[in-house]
Amino acid sequence: MRLGIDLGGTKIEIVALDSEGHEVFRKRMPTPSGNYAATLLTITKLVSDAESKFGMASSVGIGTPGALSKATGLLKNSNSTCLNGRPILKDLEAHLDREVKIANDANCFALSEAIDGAASGYDIVFGAIIGTGTGAGIVVNGRALTGVNGISGEWGHNPLPWPGSSDLPGLPCYCGKNGCIETFLSGPGMSAWHLKEFGDSLPPEEIAARAETGDEGCEASMKNYERRLAKSLAHVINILDPDVIVLGGGLSNIERLYANVPAIWGNWVFSDRVDTQLVKHHHGDSSGVRGAAWL
Repeated sequence: MRLGIDLGGTKIEIVALDSEGHEVFRKRMPTPSGNYAATLLTITKLVSDAESKFGMASSVGIGTPGALSKATGLLKNSNSTCLNGRPILKDLEAHLDREVKIANDANCFALSEAIDGAASGYDIVFGAIIGTGTGAGIVVNGRALTGVNGISGEWGHNPLPWPGSSDLPGLPCYCGKNGCIETFLSGPGMSAWHLKEFGDSLPPEEIAARAETGDEGCEASMKNYERRLAKSLAHVINILDPDVIVLGGGLSNIERLYANVPAIWGNWVFSDRVDTQLVKHHHGDSSGVRGAAWL
């Protein structure tokens, strides 16, 4: 049995997968706010609850925001800031008395979709999360890449490629820079740009819904979003040339993206045609925790 844990900012979730990859157990608990020690204890309890149900020890994989520093072994770049600078892998292995696998939550998403999700059967998979934040994972031949710096797939903290005058100078990002892809393509980024251009404070799903009913401002915001997403993914295609790009996160549920973005990304891809597919996640919010189990 494989146990996967999704360590999120608001909840910690565990699933158990059997040898066929079928889900046989799921439980979630609130994430202790800003409390590292309590977070470790919550994870330990979830593992104990799962193993008590089935009476067997299991492998454990953890998906977490951020990445382990290759230099120090400490977690870095997490938006759950109480985890940063902590030896989370070492501490979890001590608490659970076994080897633990840990990976960025976007890597877990991409791995889940590559193994038995929307990208199953493809060799090179780019899994992009467009939600509260913007991140990505890369899977090649069934293995998630981490990289020598532990930051493979940190797509959201690159500048928006080929910016137009309306894209500059860009909004400030929590990483300390301006104009990161995340500030354009995340849910808060879409809402911020719509507010700036049209004076309406709307969540992304409302912007998309109003665009479908003919609201001109919302339609303009959607077209701007699609153009920025197409440029950002074209940049990925030029570098990685993936077979398929899988979208996850809240904004991935906007259906028009899957037709409109591939229709224009060829304007920036350095090729006579683009065979990369853009697909919607299969496992939805479960992708991260399932990918952690597959680690």
